[in-house]
Amino acid sequence: MIHEVFMPALSSTMTEGKIVSWQKAAGDQVEKGETVLVVESDKADMDVEAFYSGFLATILVPEGGVAGVGETIALIAETEAEIEFAKQQASSGKKAESAPSPAETSKPEPEPVAASAAATTTAQSASRRNGRIIVSPRARKLAKELKVDLSKLHGTGPHGRIVAEDVEAAAGKSAQTAPKQPAATPSAPPVFHQPQTQAKPAPAPQPVRAAATAGQTTPMNTLQNAVVRNMVASLQVPSFRVGYTITTDALDALYKQIKSKGVTMTALLAKAVAVTLQKHPLVNASYVESGIQYSSAINVAVAVAMADGGLITPVLKNADQIDIYSLSRTWKDLVERSRAKQLQPDEYNSGTFTLSNLGMFGVDRFDAILPPGQGSILAIGASRPQVVATDDGMMGVKRQMQVNITCDHRIIYGADAAAFLQDLATLIETNPQSLTM
Repeated sequence: MIHEVFMPALSSTMTEGKIVSWQKAAGDQVEKGETVLVVESDKADMDVEAFYSGFLATILVPEGGVAGVGETIALIAETEAEIEFAKQQASSGKKAESAPSPAETSKPEPEPVAASAAATTTAQSASRRNGRIIVSPRARKLAKELKVDLSKLHGTGPHGRIVAEDVEAAAGKSAQTAPKQPAATPSAPPVFHQPQTQAKPAPAPQPVRAAATAGQTTPMNTLQNAVVRNMVASLQVPSFRVGYTITTDALDALYKQIKSKGVTMTALLAKAVAVTLQKHPLVNASYVESGIQYSSAINVAVAVAMADGGLITPVLKNADQIDIYSLSRTWKDLVERSRAKQLQPDEYNSGTFTLSNLGMFGVDRFDAILPPGQGSILAIGASRPQVVATDDGMMGVKRQMQVNITCDHRIIYGADAAAFLQDLATLIETNPQSLTM
């Protein structure tokens, strides 16, 4: 029996996937549930498992290749004797469709065969489950480069998963005697189809991607293509924008007090927005054909630019209920894993309200495009000292930032957006300490 391996749909918005690496070579034996390849979807890198045991007879789409969801990317033969027959099918351009080999007379299985996408971060027990190793795609790639035996490692990641740090630690002495290469860091984004890894970028704002040679046309990656589709869809929504000036002196003072405890400004802003949304459920709602869908949770998504192009929106779930210290730790973890393309779908597609902050680049103000499936997005500019008139008629200097909210006008009106911004400003200006309670 010859079985097809299809390009799986790893997210609701994915239309095609790029093959990062094949974990098995043509002719290798594979077991049901074993990772066969790693696929780059529109948001993350995911392991793809085999539905059948047998032999990877032929690979139809090589590493670096792109295939649409549902397209055949490889063939699996149940026996070694059928490998040549599978290759003939591939070369003739015929679909396998679980067809029997000439040696078989049994009726072919009517059920189509697909690859099962399963991120190994969902492993429920140690580094080995059902006899197979639980390892992140980046760690697997790194182990191959550094010639580390994964079967001898004990994972320190979530649920015992083997992560890049485990491989680097095991490489230890070997890495020191090897030819010098740029040092790899755990949070660096993966660099596909290159033997070396990149060092972790500096925290200071930098261009998110290198400029191409003048006159050059470069293809978009899967994440960039996903952004294109989402933005085109978003611009079909009737939207409007409302701006507001918020004084940040009190918030800045609070940030200086608790920054040493690991609190980030992004977490503070997300927390402030989430607390304010408690009073404005309509701004946290979304439009559906049957009416207005009010969200049962306040999940704040925050846009993060990717080094190789595109952006992703990690989600701080239940941001109104989590303390600022835990929220900051969660945010740090989400950013690291998003840049390594290790987020699970629920960690980037469950947002109910989005923040887009360009203040760290010195941007005064900007408008953000509404994400699909959400009712609002808040654009945040830089906080700057401004000369203002005080209540007593004197002149003074205060730090202020400009925010602009974009809303779906089918469900949210101008007064709704204005009331939300007014309450957000009141919280930030007069009672930021409440964000730490």
